[in-house]
Amino acid sequence: MNRIVVLTGAGISAESGVPTFRGADGLWEGHSIEDVATPEGFERDPDRVQAFYDARRRAVASVVPNAAHRALARLEGAIGDDLLVVTQNVDDLHERAGTRNLVHMHGELRRALCLACGSRPQWDADLIDGPACPECGERMLRPDVVWFGEMPYELDRIEQAVVACDVFVSIGTSGEVYPAAGYVALAAAFGARTVELNLEPSDPAVAFDETRAGLASELVPAWADEVIAARSASR
Repeated sequence: MNRIVVLTGAGISAESGVPTFRGADGLWEGHSIEDVATPEGFERDPDRVQAFYDARRRAVASVVPNAAHRALARLEGAIGDDLLVVTQNVDDLHERAGTRNLVHMHGELRRALCLACGSRPQWDADLIDGPACPECGERMLRPDVVWFGEMPYELDRIEQAVVACDVFVSIGTSGEVYPAAGYVALAAAFGARTVELNLEPSDPAVAFDETRAGLASELVPAWADEVIAARSASR
């Protein structure tokens, strides 16, 4: 067991109080996806979209990483660059837990994206008032969040890591949104062992070598401890 790619979704942050995408009490309840998560929605009503993400940014700032986030950071500390965490989440709980080898494929709430110059500055304040871009001075900042119809970040890096990994682990994700949903099949096609850690097993059409059902805050620390122990025993 050498290179590990971990894909995380909303389920890993749900226990920290970050609403999930598809749950009955999910984040999008009362909001049409077309209105707040598409470029067209932003063009129609930028103030509504900015207010929505400003509120999300403030809400995420008030929560803390849970045991699952901390376990992945502990695993990185033990195996270093052999672990890559790819997250579909836009919160910064992985970073706050200590993970550094990390890809945010859907962007980050704590960044803004300038539509004038393309810069992606760190951003913690509200955007609804139209602040100036710190790089070019234009007032054309939007949330640096990948909306439906837009291209996720760092796809080449992610695909290369998935193809080269020995173990692929999916944590807290429904496996329904592409391209992330295709990574388990890609990893398996190149010989990786595939593991799912999720509240409930995902679509049975997605075949994992092993599925463990339960809370991420319990499953992830236990799995991480197993990996660390196996690494220590093999030395």
